[in-house]
Order: sequence, then structure tokens, then C-alpha cells
Amino acid sequence: MNIDTFTLNNGVELPGLGFGVFQTAPEETVAAVQEALRVGYRHIDTAAAYGNEREVGEAIRRSGLDRSDVFVETKIWISDYGLDQTLHGFDKSAAKLGLDQIDLLILHQPLTTAFERTIGAYQALERLLADGKVRAIGVSNFLPEDLDRLLDATSVVPAVNQIEIHPYFRQTELLAKNAEHGILSQAWSPIGGITFYPGYGKGPSTLENPAIADVAAAHEKSPAQVMLRWHLQQGRSAIPKSVTPARIAENFDVFDFELTDAELAAIDSLDQKVRRGPEPASMTLESAGFPVPEA
Repeated sequence: MNIDTFTLNNGVELPGLGFGVFQTAPEETVAAVQEALRVGYRHIDTAAAYGNEREVGEAIRRSGLDRSDVFVETKIWISDYGLDQTLHGFDKSAAKLGLDQIDLLILHQPLTTAFERTIGAYQALERLLADGKVRAIGVSNFLPEDLDRLLDATSVVPAVNQIEIHPYFRQTELLAKNAEHGILSQAWSPIGGITFYPGYGKGPSTLENPAIADVAAAHEKSPAQVMLRWHLQQGRSAIPKSVTPARIAENFDVFDFELTDAELAAIDSLDQKVRRGPEPASMTLESAGFPVPEA
């Protein structure tokens, strides 16, 4: 099976479809990640704030796969922003994962109310990259204005910007901004789970959209598979998540069909330009900060 991969702006190869563990309980994480690796995923996305880095590392070790065969991505939480704090944040994540080197380390949010700490955090990522402790660095939930502020103050262009992207919220301007700078757009909530997640859901689920259902029927695939294919064909990495073995396998089975230009355009046209997740600027130390435990 040919798995779509993307070459990052520093030459590192990233498997386009990653397996996410957001809100996966630690006690479920080992089994879920082991199953994902068994099915064929070779890219695992976690974060310090998820509280399950240790279990992700354990699952990779149990898989029997060579370390070089699994691309590991994790994120620094805002509580650990600042040069020295972020360097220590890397140490905490690396220890929990049981890794000497992390493939992709990104900042989880722009801390817009204290952007100097965001700059310090990113400068720490630059140092970790220069020292070979990480293979690539990036950001998450950065809007165009956040990227401008970051690029003006730092030297290394982020390799990835992980953002909310799904058929109901395409973020066209941000996708263009990322592309302009050679930053890979990576979709969290790629099949629109945030559209029906309690507290955020507004309106009908993407999984129940008639237009997506029509495309799925034409290819004898599920709506989720169609949305993941939509991302990959448009040059985006996607991070679906599940703890259900059948769904884990289904989400990975997206490399044997192609959407037509008309089908891609039909999905594009569903954009409602309404964010379902939190506004990035709303994530402050006061509202969302918490201490990330030591290893």
C-alpha cells in the first residue's frame, strides 16, 4: 500500500495520515496506539496537555517496530512557554515518550496575551532543532497574524501548522498563508468531530451531510474516509482519532481511491466559515494554564 507522505520544508518526510490521541484516556491509549500501528499508521500525534505521552511511548515499544519507522509528534503546552521552560518541556515529553529524539515538536497554541513567551518557546524549539533533539518544529492554532509576529522574531519557518480544518471550516486564508511560507497545513478534527462535540457543536454533523454522503456512496466508502481523502488530495496532513478498532482501520483505508476535481469542489463548497473549536486568542494562562507534570 502506498501511504501518502509529505516532505516538510526542511526535507523531513512526514506520513500524511497520523493517528491522534486527544482525549484518549491513558488506560486506553496503549491499546489504541498499538492497534493503529498494527493497521499501518506510522505517525502518532500526542501532546503534553493530553496526559498520555507515556502510554504512546509504551505502545511504540510494544509494537516491535523500529524507532525509525514511527513518526512521533507532540506539543508543548502554554504553561511551559518561555525559552528555559520550553527546553524543560521537551525534557519532560522526551522522558515520558522514552525517546532521545522527537520527530516533530510544536507549540500547542499561540499565547497571544503574552506573545514574548511564545517567541521564547519557539526559540527553544529552534535550539532543540539545531542540537538534533528534534527533527522538525512547528506550531498549532496559529492564525495569519500570529504567524506574522512569529516569523518577524525568529529564524526557522515552522514546518507544520496544525489547525481546525474540516468541510464546515476550511480556513481558506490561513491555508493560503501556510502555503505562502511553505508550512504544511495539518488538520485536527479532520472529519469534523468538533462539529458535534459537546460544548462546541453547532448544527448538523459533517458525517450526516448529504453531499458528502453522495460522494461516499459513489466510491463505496464512508463519509469519514471521503473527508480524509479530501485532505490528503489537497496537500494536507490529517490526524483522525478513535479508540474503536474497526474505526481505526476504516480511517486508515483511504489510499485506494481518488476524488474527482468536481467532488473536491463540492466538499469545498460546504465551508460555513464558522469555527467550532475555541478561538486561539482565548487560550490564556489564566483560562487554560495548568502545570504539566514532571516525567
